[in-house]
Amino acid sequence: MDLTVPAVPDCPNVMLLEERLAQMLEGRRDVTVSRQVIADQDEAGRRGMHGSPTILVDGIDPFAEPGQPASPGRPPQPAGPLRGKPGTGPRSRRT
Repeated sequence: MDLTVPAVPDCPNVMLLEERLAQMLEGRRDVTVSRQVIADQDEAGRRGMHGSPTILVDGIDPFAEPGQPASPGRPPQPAGPLRGKPGTGPRSRRT
């Protein structure tokens, strides 16, 4: 499995994501993680990014809503322990 983490420069949530990925993937040799710095909206669209940071699993964002446009930014999120996690913005109410 290939994981890619596209993020804008100085993204405040990328360090937390990378720490959690490292914990989850400790000892997993079947998973590779790469990082991409995304400079603008066009590049976000080419890379399949839906907010910074995004996690792409084998090139697909599993947290993206159907039809969600690519974007380097993330919608406003609630305060608290879920802040910065994929799928926690106001458009991501899943059942």
